Amino acid sequence: MFEPRVALASLSGESDAEWALAGAGHVGAAFLGGIALDEETREAARKMVDRDREEFLPDDPVAFADDQLAALADAPLRPGFNVRSATLPPIRAAAEVCRAHDAILEVNAHCRQDEMCAAGAGQSLLRNPDRLREQVRAAAETGAAVGVKVRTEMSGVDLPEVARVVADAGADVVHVDAMDSERAVAEIAAATDCFLVANNGVRDGETVAEYLDYGADAVSVGRPSDRPAVLSRVRRATDEWFAEAVA
Repeated sequence: MFEPRVALASLSGESDAEWALAGAGHVGAAFLGGIALDEETREAARKMVDRDREEFLPDDPVAFADDQLAALADAPLRPGFNVRSATLPPIRAAAEVCRAHDAILEVNAHCRQDEMCAAGAGQSLLRNPDRLREQVRAAAETGAAVGVKVRTEMSGVDLPEVARVVADAGADVVHVDAMDSERAVAEIAAATDCFLVANNGVRDGETVAEYLDYGADAVSVGRPSDRPAVLSRVRRATDEWFAEAVA
C-alpha cells in the first residue's frame, strides 16, 4: 500500500499539500483533509469554524482536492484524502479525483464533532454500518483505493464487525485511532485482511512496536506531524521493527 510504513494523519483544516511535503522525507503516505464535500457537511464545518475550529472550506471541495493532490505529483509518498459527506455523489466525485492521482480516498467515520455527526457523517457512521457500507462501495466502484478512518472509543460499536463490513464493500485500508484502546488493533487485525494503519500517541519506538506487535501494517502520526524529530524517530523505529520481523 505504501512504504515506508509510516503515514501522516489528517488534521482538519491543517493537512494540505504543503504540510505533506514538509514531512515527505520521513513517511510513505500522507492523508490530507479532512474536507466536507456536500452542503450538509459544509454547513456543519461552517458551524465548527464559528466556534474556532480549523476547517477547509474552499468554494469547490472536489476541485480543491484535485489541486492539492496535483501538487504532490512528484512527492515521494502516496497521498490520501480524508473526506466527509452525508450523500454519495460527492464521494464518487472525490474518489474519481483520487483514482486519477493514485491517491487513497479515506471515508471519515472518525470525526466526533457534534455538528458533523448530526449531519450524518463522521463517527455517526459507526452506528450506521449500512450507510458506511454505501459510502465505501460508492468510492470503490470508481476504481480508487479506499480507506476508512475509525475510532475506538464509541461504546456499543463492534469495530471488528465494522472492519468486515467495509472490507466486503471494497475498502483496502482501515485507519484506526486507538484512543488508548491499543488492544482493539489486534481485534481489527484478526477480523480483516485490509491494510491496517494504527494511530494515536505514535511518538517513539515503544508506541510503534506496540501497534505493530498487535498486528498493524503501518502507523500514522497526527498532532506531531509537523515535528521532524518525531517523524524521524517513528520512521527509524518502524524500519527497525520490520527489519527484525523478516530477519
